[in-house]
Amino acid sequence: MSKTSRRLIFALMKDRMTPAVRMTGHTQRGQCAKRMSILDAAADVFCRQGFAGASIDEIAAAACVSRQTIYNHYREKETLFVAVVEDVMNRANAMLFSVLSSFPDSADDLEDELTAFAVRLNKNCICNHDGKFLRKLVQTEGERYPHLFESWRQQGPGKLITALSALFARLAHKGTLIIDDFDVAARQFVALGNADLQMMILLGGTPTDEELEKAARNAVRTFLKAYGRPAEKAGMQPQLAAISG
Repeated sequence: MSKTSRRLIFALMKDRMTPAVRMTGHTQRGQCAKRMSILDAAADVFCRQGFAGASIDEIAAAACVSRQTIYNHYREKETLFVAVVEDVMNRANAMLFSVLSSFPDSADDLEDELTAFAVRLNKNCICNHDGKFLRKLVQTEGERYPHLFESWRQQGPGKLITALSALFARLAHKGTLIIDDFDVAARQFVALGNADLQMMILLGGTPTDEELEKAARNAVRTFLKAYGRPAEKAGMQPQLAAISG
């Protein structure tokens, strides 16, 4: 067979395959879009109705798909619920790691830098839509259906504490902070950051930028009183000498 003939046959085969390939790609994109539509609708319904109160029919209507389509993708309501939690967790983790990458690396202006970091952490990871969604589901459904939140327990709060522990260890290694137990320090930092916002968050409110700043500033100042290096005393020596004289 000549090279020209082989090229012609290859071109004909390519032309025949192209529509199928295009159809496959189009189908895959359609299936992906349909899955996202189902997950978004299910998240809204689960958040409003809870796991027990949510119905597949309501989710199907909100997603503009058939009941059977949901079962084809997720088999049962429990599988769909777990998929929703994992989808939200993936977004939450992506945002968390983005915020963690902005953690201060030096002691040039530690109070201001830690305060700005605490504001970003609260605003983008705790008080945002995904943070509120997960918190509400855990509060309302966690006790009755603990197994549905296993992935959240493994991938959620623990990641934040582990990452913060490592970041505080880095600052302590540089001599910026004095910390004996990095895990405890990380948990306390998060708890202090939420202290002034806890009631508002519990009631579903969204703090203003001013409230976030004030809460973060209070938290960081308390944290640094416990873990910051002692203030330099050299400037006080002349005063002490005058008093003693």
